[in-house]
Amino acid sequence: MKIILLATSALVALSLPALADPIKLGSAQVKPAEDVLSPGLSQVPVAEGAFKLENPSKYLGYYGYGKDGPLVPAKGAVQSKDHNVEASKTEPDKNTYLVLEGATGPAKGVKYGTHFVFQGHESGPKDENGVSRGGLTRINLDASKAHRVTLMADTDVDGKPLPLIDGSAWDPFAKMLLLTSEEGTDGGVWAATVDFPSKVVDLSAFTGRAAYEGVEVDADGSLWLVEDAGGKGGPKTKNAKQPNSFVYRFVPKDKTNLSLGGKLQVLQVLDAQSQPVVFHKDDIDGDILSPNQKTLYTYGNELPAKWVTIRDSDEHPAEAFDANDLAKKAGGTPFKRPENGQFRPGTSFKEFYFTATGDTNAKTEAGVDFGGFGGVFKIAQSKKNPDRATVALVYRGDATRTGFDNLSFLNDTQLLVVEDAGDKLHMQRNAFDSGYIVDVTADYAKASTPDPVRFLSQGRDDMATIDEALTSAEGFQNDGDNEITGIHVSDGNPTVEGLIGTAVPTPFENGWRVFYTRQHGRNITFEIVQDPASSKKDEAKAKKM
Repeated sequence: MKIILLATSALVALSLPALADPIKLGSAQVKPAEDVLSPGLSQVPVAEGAFKLENPSKYLGYYGYGKDGPLVPAKGAVQSKDHNVEASKTEPDKNTYLVLEGATGPAKGVKYGTHFVFQGHESGPKDENGVSRGGLTRINLDASKAHRVTLMADTDVDGKPLPLIDGSAWDPFAKMLLLTSEEGTDGGVWAATVDFPSKVVDLSAFTGRAAYEGVEVDADGSLWLVEDAGGKGGPKTKNAKQPNSFVYRFVPKDKTNLSLGGKLQVLQVLDAQSQPVVFHKDDIDGDILSPNQKTLYTYGNELPAKWVTIRDSDEHPAEAFDANDLAKKAGGTPFKRPENGQFRPGTSFKEFYFTATGDTNAKTEAGVDFGGFGGVFKIAQSKKNPDRATVALVYRGDATRTGFDNLSFLNDTQLLVVEDAGDKLHMQRNAFDSGYIVDVTADYAKASTPDPVRFLSQGRDDMATIDEALTSAEGFQNDGDNEITGIHVSDGNPTVEGLIGTAVPTPFENGWRVFYTRQHGRNITFEIVQDPASSKKDEAKAKKM
């Protein structure tokens, strides 16, 4: 499979052959394992967990660590529920790249440059009241190490601690960063300014409380929200999970001011009898092994769908509410942890793709046919009737490729999708996570269609190796194996013309850059770049063409 890139003066094809295998588990992994990328690519760290924040707070001191313990466990230290042998990892998550003029920071007289990566943090230390402290940070790609990472905010405009943050996106209409928290009834959506210090506002009175993770903005200024709420296992399906998450759309009254409210809608998919596919509280096994789930996960099925309004701010007081509960009551269609989504560039925002993580358990009773290993889905709709749509499976996961999480379009047909399979599934399948390129125009139902290309095979760094050994210790608060997250392709254009999904990316050229974070362990954010040696070979080939 080839990715067509725009070189200096000619079109050059950068070949990305599939990697032979993901990095395997085993005794050799007691030493740090390097990530492996497709030939022609390399990765450069732009921020590491041990980087000190230039303006630490009471609870957050480093890019990837809190201040509730040492960065590395001391020799002979014993973990207990009352004693952390190492600091809590903050787990920087979804990346949002922006090119901004006139940026400032906490240090006077410092030129802060123009190229930035913003991130919320998925974890954090607990304060004296047992509240986990989240934060919003900014990586300054133009700065020295001393000013590389800035804590933009750890409280909102009312002085409340920021929640743990998973997703982020730039809204060029409101000129705000959108931040999502998947903390269930404590989760929701927050809006943050990009000036320093950032002013953060809770929008959950309009978007509701839910396990929101993915957030994207369409050309009309509506927010598309993807929920990641794990379900329960049933009496006969103990290794599977009931579909319990929804896809939402928030239509604001004024796209330039989200605090004025709007309508929250949920996606409702219809079955072959034109009946909604819905959640059944008292039939967990039935939902997990439902014929409708099999229909959803069968190639070639294009199911009708519609958006159902579940909350209109004009008809209710401005106070937080349980969006997941309202989605169920309104007949929304539940999915197996649909974590993130993105509009396909070049389609005028008519196609939206999202991942379903699945059960992250090789023993799932749902298997491949009932979505036990998740997949990639497409929502298609026309401008003529924006409240109607269709839903179709693009790629169905299996035990080898599953746990799909973050995603980002590399160009107009190739979708980067990365795994978050988790420690348990890593052990079950004897392999760590990988990143894949899914061709959204391919027919994966055909045996002749090549499998998605693996562009990244992740190892386990030294700090993750230590953490994995500590996961069984009483009270240990950090995750084990590394996770791939925050895959992000952007040129950083903060205007409406730069809205993700508008322009077709030309990665590594014309200002387009690719980032991802190796979460857990050392918590490093990387930029993926072309290998300089490969670039010279490509240019030489182009001159001969």
